[in-house]
Amino acid sequence: MGRKEDILNKIQILITNHFDTPEQAFAFFDKDGDGKLSKDEIKRLLKQAEISGFIRGIVSSKLIEGYDTDGDELIDWEEFKLAIDEISDESK
Repeated sequence: MGRKEDILNKIQILITNHFDTPEQAFAFFDKDGDGKLSKDEIKRLLKQAEISGFIRGIVSSKLIEGYDTDGDELIDWEEFKLAIDEISDESK
């Protein structure tokens, strides 16, 4: 299993084991309640998912780059849902 798959798997495990729904996970990590996850909020999510501190910054940038469809450099609920759906599909 490659590094991307490991990271996606850890994120899925975090969300599945600690939250009843993806919406709960999103709300938990959206610390300022603005309906969007900033790079720092994504890093907190990655830390909770036990992603190494060394690569958290890189991974958070790549997640934003890959899922930020409106170009605001934040991940809103719809973008987060797309990412979660992709993670779920890849783990099957």
